[in-house]
Amino acid sequence: QVQLVESGGGSVQAGGSLRLSCAASGYTVNMAWFRQAPGKGREGVAAVDSDGSTTYADSVKGRFTISRDKAKSTLYLQMNSLKPEDTAMYSCAAESWGQRLYSALSEYEYTYWGQGTQVTVSS
Repeated sequence: QVQLVESGGGSVQAGGSLRLSCAASGYTVNMAWFRQAPGKGREGVAAVDSDGSTTYADSVKGRFTISRDKAKSTLYLQMNSLKPEDTAMYSCAAESWGQRLYSALSEYEYTYWGQGTQVTVSS
C-alpha cells in the first residue's frame, strides 16, 4: 500500500514562489501533481514518469517544475511566478503499475492520492 503526504502549501502574493513536497511510502512508478479550485474539477498540473520524462499543463508551463528524488521517495513541485488563478488544493498522486492507459495528466492514471495541501495566491 502506498501512502502520500504533501507539505509546503501556504499563502503567497502574486509573483511569489512555493515548493510543494510529497513524501511517499511504498512502491511508486509514475507520479503527478493535481489541483482543485473551489467549484471546479480536478486538474492535472504536472507529471513525472519513472524514466524522468515530464508533462505539464499549458497553464503552468515555464512557471512550475516537477522533480523527484527517488532516494528520498519524495516528489516536488517548484512553483514560481504564482498567479491568483493558481489558488487551489494541490494533491500528489501515484501509481505502481507502470503502464499508462490514459494520459500522464489524467486522474484515472493514478491509484494513490494524498490528502492535499492548500495554496492561496493573493493579488
